[in-house]
Amino acid sequence: MKAKLLLLLFTVCLFGHDLSAQDKRYNQSKFKQLYQELATPNVYRTASGAPGHMYWQQQADYVMNIRLEDETQRVYGEETITYTNNSPDALSYLWVQLDQNMRAKDSDTYKTRTNNIDDRMSLRELQGLEPTFDGGFKLEYVRNGDNKDLEYTIVKTMMRVDLPSPLVPGAKSVLKIKWWYNINNRMTMGGRSGYEYFEEDENYLYTLAQFFPRMAVYSDNEGWQNKQFLGGGEFTLPFGNYDVKITVPSDHKIAATGVLQNQKDVLTKVEQDRFAQARKERETPVIIITEEEAIENEKEKATTSSTWHFKAENVRDFAFASSRKFIWDAMGVEQEDGSVVMAMSMYPKEGNPLWERYSTKAVAHTLKWYSHYTFSYPYPVAWSIHADAIGMEYPMICFNFGRPEKDGTYSERIKYGMIGVIIHEVGHNYFPMIVNSDERQWTWMDEGLNSFLQYLTEQQWERDYPSRRGPAANIVPYMAGDKEGISPIMTNSESILQFGNNAYGKPATALNILRETIMGRELFDYAFKEYARRWQFKHPSPDDFFRTMEDASAVDLDWFWRGWFFTTDNVDIAL
Repeated sequence: MKAKLLLLLFTVCLFGHDLSAQDKRYNQSKFKQLYQELATPNVYRTASGAPGHMYWQQQADYVMNIRLEDETQRVYGEETITYTNNSPDALSYLWVQLDQNMRAKDSDTYKTRTNNIDDRMSLRELQGLEPTFDGGFKLEYVRNGDNKDLEYTIVKTMMRVDLPSPLVPGAKSVLKIKWWYNINNRMTMGGRSGYEYFEEDENYLYTLAQFFPRMAVYSDNEGWQNKQFLGGGEFTLPFGNYDVKITVPSDHKIAATGVLQNQKDVLTKVEQDRFAQARKERETPVIIITEEEAIENEKEKATTSSTWHFKAENVRDFAFASSRKFIWDAMGVEQEDGSVVMAMSMYPKEGNPLWERYSTKAVAHTLKWYSHYTFSYPYPVAWSIHADAIGMEYPMICFNFGRPEKDGTYSERIKYGMIGVIIHEVGHNYFPMIVNSDERQWTWMDEGLNSFLQYLTEQQWERDYPSRRGPAANIVPYMAGDKEGISPIMTNSESILQFGNNAYGKPATALNILRETIMGRELFDYAFKEYARRWQFKHPSPDDFFRTMEDASAVDLDWFWRGWFFTTDNVDIAL
């Protein structure tokens, strides 16, 4: 109790004020209400933080045919987008995201990177400052539903498609786009998707996302979200339904967003039987493709192909992984409503024994506890895919690091790092894949909230789990640091200083202090769950979060949001 009172004293002192040196004609108190900082409530977003009675959002449905060419590391695709204008506005053009263009040679991503030129640099190092990879989408056509060419303008990572006549409220527009692009080597170029090459067995492991032109969000509070993709701020996308066919070498296995529609065409009878058994399992994952079978599968390269067919409903994106190296295990996770979610993992032998021991169990654990704090997981599957040196999330699927040494041994750091990243990335299904905040604008709304729930979930995994973010003590060096290198949490994603501390650590710590000290667990958990449920499958803003937390708890938190989120204030007190 004393510790809580002392922490509360510190928090209050953080926002203490002295008006003696200020202009007292105006309210300079750090306890004044947030009004001018927040958007004016309206029929779309209420003063309580809930969606208004006239709230609307757009819908984008996709039918795609994708071909992965293993010999050249290329993706070829054709898509038909049906875009529904649910807004009250007539739209004379549509904006489409071309995120792969961040790897085009003229990309602003290269131009905005910083580096140092030393006194002694090799020619190769100097050449490395200039991009050589032929990245970016190669568009073959953009057409309407009648197969007539549409006028379009590419602006770096965005494409404006001009419509022959305005798309009126309630109407639909059909876009047909054909493209291809070169897949990047993620291990040398980095990035959120790409391939890893395994020289020992001459095989590739593909983790592919942002692989198709995607509709940008048009919303009541932002208009078109067409900020360029530079690599920091991630993605915001409208919800829709996906019908996707992916053609790969016939010895590849695929994990993807959605539910596989043609099991009998792409899985053996043994694999189908094991999958059915896994659906009934609740404690120990069932191995669907064993390590021995995966090793055997690596040896020869198929010259034939097979097509995997997936469907996903009410998702904001689609991603997949493909390789002939995959081991596969799975188990069922029961939800409160009686539905069963398939928690599953795919990983190469290089991930074992760590992945077989922990990955799918970590997925199931995440679904249990995130649902406890928010809402029941609404999708039928949740994948964890092993990909070295990455952690990245998409609806129903995520790519996670955690690779043992070649002899199979691993440190405690690697084990806990892997479990932590799986919890974090699977947790992103809730924020922002379902509670669909604008990542391009506000990184903290998905990363910060998710890091907070990751901390709670890690502590449920194991007492005294070595969590990086969440405990107040962990953020002290950052908040006490040089203010020249710190920006407020309420900073656009591309302008953040100290990205991890700002967008992950500080908001996670703030929410933990709210829960443990200021509001108490009961009030906080009720209000947080109310926010999640209000904005499930919708597009919330920071204002909606701030207002809901106060509305559902009757606790005035304006002073807290101002100090923690709108400024870089820190505790400055001596006893």
